[in-house]
Amino acid sequence: MSQPYVPEPDDNRRESLGQLLGEVTRDISTLFRQEVELAKAELSTSAKKAGKGAGMFGGAGVAGLLALVFLSVALWWGLGFLTGLVWSAIIVAVIWGIIAAVLALRGKKEMQEIQGAPQTVETLKEVPEAFKTSEDQR
Repeated sequence: MSQPYVPEPDDNRRESLGQLLGEVTRDISTLFRQEVELAKAELSTSAKKAGKGAGMFGGAGVAGLLALVFLSVALWWGLGFLTGLVWSAIIVAVIWGIIAAVLALRGKKEMQEIQGAPQTVETLKEVPEAFKTSEDQR
């Protein structure tokens, strides 16, 4: 009866467990570095776009402010024909004062309603309990 064929181990092909783990670790490390570099590139691109967008919003804010100033001046001059320039300036200033007061009160109300992160605070309070052993809880 013949023996089943068992190939002879080739010393060049045999690698130790340490070598295999070293290769896996090296591959994971390389993959991780590549992912970090990809994330950096993506975040850099996103940050540049966000910066441009913020600049555009800033420019829109300045343009809007100038539009309000010129509309206020036009209202002042228009009312000036009816009441005189001094009284029309006072009327426009009072209108803007009322608008500012309403916005400030609304902003204050919104700020008071901010609760932060109540669920996160609650779950963080539970974390130390999760690490206690049954002996610690006695």
